[in-house]
Amino acid sequence: MTGGAAEIRAVREESPSNLATLCYKAVEKLVQGAESGCHTEKERQIVLNCCRLLTRILPYIFEDPDWRGFFWSTVPGAGRGEGDEDDENARPLAESLLLAVTDLLFCPDFTVQSHRRSTVDTAEDIHSIDSCEYIWEAGVGFAHSPQPNYIHDLNRTELLKLLLTCFSEAMYLPPSSDSSNTNPWVQFFCSTENRHALPLFTSLLNVVCAYDPVGYGIPYNHLLFSDYREPLVEEAAQVLIVTLDYDSSTSSSPTVDGTTTGTAMDDVDPPGPDNLFVNYLSRIHREEDFQFILKGVARLLSNPLVQTYLPNSAKKIQFHQELLVLFWKLCDFNKKFLFFVLKSSDVLDILVPILYFLNDARADQSRVGLMHIGVFILLLLSGERNFGVRLNKPYSVRVPMDIPVFTGTHADLLIIVFHKIITSGHQRLQPLFDCLLTIVVNVSPYLKSLSMVAANKLLHLLEAFSTTWFLFSAVQNHHLVFFLLEVFNNIIQYQFDGNSNLVYAVIRKRNVFHQLANLPTDAQAIQKGLQRRKKTPEPISRTNSQDGLSMEGSRPAAPAEPGTLKASLVATPGIDKLTEKSQVSEDGTMRSLEPEASQLSPEGNPPAALSDGESWSGEASHSRRERRRLSSASFSGQWTPTPDWVMSWKSKLPLQTIMRLLQVLVPQVEKICIDKGLTDESEILKFLQHGTLVGLLPVPHPILIRKYQANSGTAMWFRTYMWGVIYLRNVDPPIWYDTDVKLFEIQRV
Repeated sequence: MTGGAAEIRAVREESPSNLATLCYKAVEKLVQGAESGCHTEKERQIVLNCCRLLTRILPYIFEDPDWRGFFWSTVPGAGRGEGDEDDENARPLAESLLLAVTDLLFCPDFTVQSHRRSTVDTAEDIHSIDSCEYIWEAGVGFAHSPQPNYIHDLNRTELLKLLLTCFSEAMYLPPSSDSSNTNPWVQFFCSTENRHALPLFTSLLNVVCAYDPVGYGIPYNHLLFSDYREPLVEEAAQVLIVTLDYDSSTSSSPTVDGTTTGTAMDDVDPPGPDNLFVNYLSRIHREEDFQFILKGVARLLSNPLVQTYLPNSAKKIQFHQELLVLFWKLCDFNKKFLFFVLKSSDVLDILVPILYFLNDARADQSRVGLMHIGVFILLLLSGERNFGVRLNKPYSVRVPMDIPVFTGTHADLLIIVFHKIITSGHQRLQPLFDCLLTIVVNVSPYLKSLSMVAANKLLHLLEAFSTTWFLFSAVQNHHLVFFLLEVFNNIIQYQFDGNSNLVYAVIRKRNVFHQLANLPTDAQAIQKGLQRRKKTPEPISRTNSQDGLSMEGSRPAAPAEPGTLKASLVATPGIDKLTEKSQVSEDGTMRSLEPEASQLSPEGNPPAALSDGESWSGEASHSRRERRRLSSASFSGQWTPTPDWVMSWKSKLPLQTIMRLLQVLVPQVEKICIDKGLTDESEILKFLQHGTLVGLLPVPHPILIRKYQANSGTAMWFRTYMWGVIYLRNVDPPIWYDTDVKLFEIQRV
């Protein structure tokens, strides 16, 4: 019965007992197959047929709330023990199903190579084998790479597809902020009840990270051989990220710092979360394991880029979104891995593909989720000093991208791509602007030398964000100006010497800073500023950003084809919920700053250290109340700016450093121009390169970093995003398509 949706629903409504019997029988056959070890072709075929049958039916069981408890009920007569007391300790159907599937995933001659030499009937007893000797691929905690076997890969893929379908019950529940909402299927599967948890976790991780779509290093090889590994790798990646769906903000962090032991996992208390997959992931600690994982993920993420300059040389993989979720989980659950990634310039092998995806997807409504996860990963990385330092490496890989040609570092690449997203992405990306600029702020104190192209881009953003209509048209728009001023202050205070391009750009655009300092605050001016908006429908002016030519061989970022399917996403938390502030001390260590409320001195003024544009993000209830008072919100919920509101933040604009710089340097530059009759940039740049502002600037402010912090809002976002990706990647042949999912909506662009 692999009938259509209508037939399955009809059986469910009209003859429920038939559907129940069908499910019992199918599970029973899988349990028998696991018991016997599937030695005959006939048994294997029965197991595979039952697998496909359950994969087809389960979504229709999850879709109906009345049926949802069905698999968690016990089956009469299916006891765990022998004899009469069967029913007391009978297992729920779901548990029997999951245990049978895990046994079958390590079944000699069905899903793994048999270790027996003789052909005499000494088939291995499936219950006595140590599945750790049958891990599917070399890598973390396993050195032996088994001979690839086409049939085994196909059988594993079918079983993993069934597992994924079992886990997909999560798609039929609406999104909720309640993180106690654990998926019972995943919970049981990742518990100590599953005796294969460790070898299975290791098999899935190694199969993904060892995969090389190029075909054993020979270009164009994939055109000669069909690649049966890819479907297994995709399925493994999807199962892996679903088992790792765990809200780390509600629990003690699963990261463990322990001494190195001889095993792949740290055997050190605290034991960490009950979910064994999360537990194992958080305890990987050997350098060679980290290297294997990082190289594998970087190789796969770069695969679509290789396509652009050597078309068809390698098979193009489609599961980069699953890989990004996996990379996120690795960094979030295993801090040692995060530090390993940032320890060398290998992190740039992750950064460049992410920037490529962000740039490529910026105009495509159906890829908003991809934009978010790329930005989240960069936000997480940017909270560590090493990331900013690594960005100074010159950028020489010439991946064709639809951005202006430039010569410079990875920092320049990042700024140019972010500028492109902000000025030529679609409207739905506006909520990401705070995040993008926070990343730039976080890395800015470490940027040794920006190119002229990147410096101009930053000033163009400041120009766009400080127009009166933009500042007055939404309650939080001025935050973007504060972020940019913080970037300029950090670079001028901490990296003045190598940044003559930026200093020159600031001098050239000095009128923008003067206009900000003299921003009008009277009601009439505010109205006039808002009028201007009606003439400018553009979200942000794209004029005068001197884009120049795009790189050779690049294709412009395209919007989605009409009719493209996309899954809706829940809203992401604001930047003040996503991050917490840390102050960097002289020795480079960070200390967390308490939320603003506790920092206000009795008069309600923030302390001096925070005056540099730090008190505006409204995290304290004090400033939230203040904001409510200052913005006269009418009953329609329509917010209108008032003179008091503008004054409340204009007075905190951190312009002191830049004004001092202009005061000192502008007369000197003008003098050179007059004396030498210069209109030539290079002379002025040469002068600025050798100039110094030592002793002339205000005392440097402490460096503030906004570090990502785990929260249930992002945990929920990841859950909806991940399942949306999995749903859409399994439309042909369909697993969930056209069933009544509740976690997200499926829309057409």
